[in-house]
Amino acid sequence: MMRFLITYESNNGDYKTTTLNLSSSVTHNGSVCGNDTQAAVVAVQFGEGHYWSINITKNNETYQGDFITLTYNTNDTAVFPDAKRKGPVTVLVKDPLHPVQLNTVFVCHNSYFVEGENVTQIFWNVTVQAFVQNGTVSKKESRCPADTPTSAPTVPPTTSNVTTASTTTLAPAPTSAPIPVENPDTGNYSLKSGNKTCFLATVGLQLNVSQDKPHLININPKTTVADGVCGNTTATLKLNDGNSTLIGFTFAVKNTSASVQKFYLKEVNVTLLNRLNGSVISSADNTNLSKWDAFLGSSYMCRKEQTLQINEDVQVHTFNLWIQPFLVEANKFATAEECAADSDLNFLIPIAVGVALGFLIILVFISYIIGRRKSRTGYQSV
Repeated sequence: MMRFLITYESNNGDYKTTTLNLSSSVTHNGSVCGNDTQAAVVAVQFGEGHYWSINITKNNETYQGDFITLTYNTNDTAVFPDAKRKGPVTVLVKDPLHPVQLNTVFVCHNSYFVEGENVTQIFWNVTVQAFVQNGTVSKKESRCPADTPTSAPTVPPTTSNVTTASTTTLAPAPTSAPIPVENPDTGNYSLKSGNKTCFLATVGLQLNVSQDKPHLININPKTTVADGVCGNTTATLKLNDGNSTLIGFTFAVKNTSASVQKFYLKEVNVTLLNRLNGSVISSADNTNLSKWDAFLGSSYMCRKEQTLQINEDVQVHTFNLWIQPFLVEANKFATAEECAADSDLNFLIPIAVGVALGFLIILVFISYIIGRRKSRTGYQSV
């Protein structure tokens, strides 16, 4: 069972909260069981153009919910009678629950909550076993934290038991502590023109696709494919992670003087896709960047984390970046121009070493003076 509390803007500018329930007519077109290389998908369609799905992935020992996608349609006047924004609205959130052992049923009778942008998703009476082995449902259960013996049964909230003032405010829902996201793995990417490599990139990529609170997505280089175009004055690297994310980096050449040219990052595009049917969930782009500049014929390097602001909701974080979009020779990076953050680090290292050596020299000198004084006191004049 599931229910959704959705806050939306009305025609008069107020914000209201409404309850979206499952209708009596529910379909599950597009649901797939998955296999060793494909995520399982539970997809539900209900009401007047509403859609909910969850991707479930597995490793050798466990399975776990990945992304939860809710698309609600504000053209449904029974639920959104005075919505200012008309049409489908998609919210993408990360499933907060912990992994479940394979060949184990996940059970949660009491309510648990998943928070997203302007939406609280409430689930109860849940029974799930993904990747069923040998066609037999397991007798082993994994219970959610809400089903612990000390927990009292919970009642899913509706708009009738939340506080209403000039706007409707959701009652606070219990949330679990966010799970820290590790830095992404570094990937090596390249483009070719004919038989010659024309673009080289080494980088770890991480997306933040939430405005209110961090929602970090690491790009897995093992499943990411590079594509793009090399040119004399522009070059584009497109990365497809094979599931739900497309990232494009466009570089351009600029003249800094009559004889000196530099390249720089001009544009970044990010597109999130529905894993089920490949449709676009959201897209963002910034076409007015001026980052990562270096002299033409060299490469650009920045080992420390950098942040590219794509729009108010989307950021791209880079780690261990080394990139050369033009004039690649012999499939190797040219001499790198380092970013200011790395240069500061490189500048501080010799200073620290010099200070340490200075203290060592002073210490040796003081020890020498003390030693001489002690040796003199051992002799008496005749």
